[in-house]
Amino acid sequence: MKKWKLSLLTTLAVVFTITEHTITYGQPISNLPAGVTVQQINDVVNRTIQTFHVPGLAVAIVNDGKIVFSHGFGNQSKEKKSGTVDTRTLFAIGSNTKEFTATALATLVDAGKLKWTDRVIDVMPEFRVSDPWITREFRISDLLTHHSGMELGAGDLMLFSHSTFTRSEAVAALPYMPFTGRFRADYAYNNLLYVVAGEVAAKVSGQTWENYIQKRLIDAAGLQACQSTPPVNGQIDVASAVGERNQLPDKNYLRQIAMAPAGGIWCSVDGMARWVQTLLNDGRTIEGKPIISLAQRDALWAPSALLPLPETASMTQSHFRAYGYGWFMEDFFGLKRIWHSGTVSGMVSYVSFLPEKKSGIVVLTNQDDNHVTYSIALTLSSLIATGKSEDWVEYWQQIGQKEQDKAKQERIKSALGTAMRPFLPLSSDAQKEYLGLYHDAWRGDIHITQQNDKLLLTFSKAKGLEGSLAALPHDLFVVKWENRASDAEDDSYVQFERNISGKITGFHMQVIGSDFSFDAQDLHPLKVSGETE
Repeated sequence: MKKWKLSLLTTLAVVFTITEHTITYGQPISNLPAGVTVQQINDVVNRTIQTFHVPGLAVAIVNDGKIVFSHGFGNQSKEKKSGTVDTRTLFAIGSNTKEFTATALATLVDAGKLKWTDRVIDVMPEFRVSDPWITREFRISDLLTHHSGMELGAGDLMLFSHSTFTRSEAVAALPYMPFTGRFRADYAYNNLLYVVAGEVAAKVSGQTWENYIQKRLIDAAGLQACQSTPPVNGQIDVASAVGERNQLPDKNYLRQIAMAPAGGIWCSVDGMARWVQTLLNDGRTIEGKPIISLAQRDALWAPSALLPLPETASMTQSHFRAYGYGWFMEDFFGLKRIWHSGTVSGMVSYVSFLPEKKSGIVVLTNQDDNHVTYSIALTLSSLIATGKSEDWVEYWQQIGQKEQDKAKQERIKSALGTAMRPFLPLSSDAQKEYLGLYHDAWRGDIHITQQNDKLLLTFSKAKGLEGSLAALPHDLFVVKWENRASDAEDDSYVQFERNISGKITGFHMQVIGSDFSFDAQDLHPLKVSGETE
């Protein structure tokens, strides 16, 4: 790993010891925004790579209608022998997909086929939520603004964690989602409603979400190396967040992924930069081809749901933060800033606009650490806005360290598996009363089986979400997921329940960590049958 770091940093040093106006590869950068120099880009990229041990990333800057910087750095994966990242390397952009889904609806509004104020149930009669009045009042715009009143991350277990749910199955489970806030008043980030938005776009357009996004947005806008479906076998310029790139699926066996409208697009930094160009150009490509109207572009960028100010507000002179249709927005050193981040498959993306400066930034990484993208994007945004910047790399490094220290303290506090709170050995006979089939109203079947003197918990409609149960007193267990690389942060408590006769009737779960997308707290599986029934 040390050799790789030295090699990459040496390469960066060589690349950037050129004049400010040209670079040894990629596009000319003579029109960088005022306040930004090649050396400053070099410094923040270099320091970010070293500080956060980033395998690979790509950065693009758009200014005054032109892509003035677009470059890849490092490797496509943690594997030293993987290919290098270039400007056409595909990255999973995660929740930056939401802006595409919102834009797809905007094109249908432009075409007169939809209104933002249309009731969802009138467009999609099968739409239901837990409250009949909210079901009737739910508008198309309410799908996009995260202030429906649903709990943070409600339904994410149908979209992530190896889920094989279909979109229609996810929509059918909406009535079981908890409302913990006030409708159109309380903000809570939600992926499931963007899945519904994707289904609305499909129903109104008469095409699948994938086809409509690909043809009407990606192809129409000319987004190079960008696709609405996952990469497939034969594509080689693809980033991965694991040591070696996973075997890509065969194209003939691709299925529609339930979460795609909320986070399924893959794109290169060149493709995302052209997307930024198009939105900055009032919804038209640089060749003048209309993608969405200026009125609808502005509708996407208008505040709808107010958010609390972040801790960084004083550092960026921000007085408000809000969510529009697929975009965050805030005041930033007296300017309007539009942005969104995305995390999926161990990769993180970040897109940021300063429309009054006619500038935009794209950062794509293959490391599951949003401090990386924040460091680069906020540094470059600050330079464009003011000509100077806080040391955002150091700031986010300190924040990351505090988060790690807090998580460590929480583990110590829980004392799981220590002498203070040891796991209890359970005999094979004692384990048997927990065995059986359990059923949750929205997540479906969950099996508890016995294997090699261990209790195993397995979710249906999930390839690989299986974990062993370790016993604590009072029918409390901890499920430790077998796939430690991807699921370790989602280890959860499992609290079994008994009836007055002492028989196990069901259980509740609670994630031990802080992953809001593992919404196990909303599950209440009831026991359907036992081991011998």
